Amino acid sequence: MAKKGERDRAPVALYRAYRPHTFDEVRGQGHVTSVLEAAVKHGKIAHAYLFAGGRGTGKTSMARILAHALHTADEDVYEMDAASNRGIEEIRELRDGVSTLPFRSTYKFYIIDEAHALTPAAWSAFLKTLEEPPAHVIFVLATTELDKVPETIISRCQVFNFKKPSHEALKSLVLDVAKKEGTAITPAGAELIALMGEGSFRDTLGILQKVLTISADEKLTEEEVATVVGAPSGEQVNDFLRAAAAKDIESAIKTLHTAAEAGVEPKVFCLLAVAKVRGVLLMRFAPKMEAALAEQFGQDDLALLKELATKEGANINAALLAELLTALMEINRSPLPHIPVELALYRALG
Repeated sequence: MAKKGERDRAPVALYRAYRPHTFDEVRGQGHVTSVLEAAVKHGKIAHAYLFAGGRGTGKTSMARILAHALHTADEDVYEMDAASNRGIEEIRELRDGVSTLPFRSTYKFYIIDEAHALTPAAWSAFLKTLEEPPAHVIFVLATTELDKVPETIISRCQVFNFKKPSHEALKSLVLDVAKKEGTAITPAGAELIALMGEGSFRDTLGILQKVLTISADEKLTEEEVATVVGAPSGEQVNDFLRAAAAKDIESAIKTLHTAAEAGVEPKVFCLLAVAKVRGVLLMRFAPKMEAALAEQFGQDDLALLKELATKEGANINAALLAELLTALMEINRSPLPHIPVELALYRALG
């Protein structure tokens, strides 16, 4: 089990460089930070916490922040990746370790990442320690799959569910970090990176790092970002929407396949199509949101959305959006990633 001070010696990735270090710096998890801050302030610390949520939502960072707020020295913070240390022997080692006092702190602080990966035997061995831990020990279990954690464990922890960050929170993060790194990104470019981050702070910053590493430009446009990350051009997605509006399934499929032949992932294509179909529907049914959409899309895209929001784009409707969303969720399970998008077109327009 590695101590906190033994990590982070490799070149620093953006998600490490810009991970929050205090409760105030945490984005989008106010329901968690408010409770933990109050617990620290009033000295009402639980002996075991369970942080559950999607990947890249800040569970491990929050655990480290809690440790820091309790003035726990680096040598008294221990992290274990349960995905690679999942057996009973590792838990027995942990169980033996908790009995010794911390080096320089009030607490020995254990962070068990991917906790759901522990074996049934390991959970059984851990349960006794979790039931009656020494007063100087705090556990934080982090998991992306709460349903795989035994109920006997859950009932002995304070459970916090971490929300996926909002799209606006991810876009704001991209713009802020890019600025700190000496690069400006147009709002549409930041929008694209945020979309591809799919609700993960870590993944979003990973995409941004790729963009900043490859491009030397001081200001990046949506087109430049798309080229770097392998996304379709805005015009390709617009051609797809125009074909759908005309019920021209053949042209829509051809556009999809042409993009794929150029290296665009069908999932990315579908994700961007979903964003623009949603934009059309918002323009049609909530026209007061035009200003907000103008911050999300470039002028050419916005003009197309306004055009398709009229009767000319009647086939760009809720049924198409629903089918594309279904396709987006099915692509990873499909033997051929184009098939779910093609089916969406057949069902919505056929």
